[in-house]
Formats: sequence, C-alpha cells, structure tokens
Amino acid sequence: MNSASKRGPRSGCPIATTLDIVGDRWTLVILRDMLTGKRRFAEFLASPERITTNVLTDRLAGMEAAGLVAKAPYQERPVRFEYTLTPMGRGLLPVLQDMCRWANRFRPETWVPPASFMEPPTD
Repeated sequence: MNSASKRGPRSGCPIATTLDIVGDRWTLVILRDMLTGKRRFAEFLASPERITTNVLTDRLAGMEAAGLVAKAPYQERPVRFEYTLTPMGRGLLPVLQDMCRWANRFRPETWVPPASFMEPPTD
C-alpha cells in the first residue's frame, strides 16, 4: 500500500488505481497466502518470503483500510486477530492466477501452484 492509495487514486486509469492498492512488494503475497487458507499473523510470518513483523502489520492495516480484508478477534488475552478476504479481496484471485500462469510460462524456475489455487472462483 503506498501513500497514493491513502489519498485516493492518482488518475482514472484502472491499472494505476489497482497498483495504488496492491502494487507494493508484499500485498499480493499476503493475498496469495489468504487465498490458500492462511488467516493469522503467525501463519503469514511463516511464509517462505520472510516478511518482517512491522511490514506485515502495516500491509494488513492498509489492506483492511482498502477493503480487501476484514479483521476479527479470535483470542481475548492477549488480543489476537484473524483476517479474512472480503469480496473485493477474493476478486483478485483471477489476477493472481494469471500472474502464476505468466511466471510459469516465462520463468520456468517458479513453482507450479496447487491445482486448488488455480481453480475458477466459486463466488
């Protein structure tokens, strides 16, 4: 999430607007993790990309502010939260699937996602 997304879109261009929301290094990786079932902070930290806690905190807050995720407590003491994708966040699945197809085609060293990730969206 960059500062432009907090102020509003830079232009009416749909690509620029989308990049304002998801165009940083980590947001799409977090979305990938959520689309594969991760919901909790520690689960995101365990991903192979090794995001730092401060960056993860910042990205999750930005994703919530942008309407991509919803946050709900699952434990009271200490308070801990889990995150779920909103319809807007789930709407990015085809984009991530196309990114996987592109990378698998042009960067053959990349891993092939699980078949369940590549299935068409159900909602």
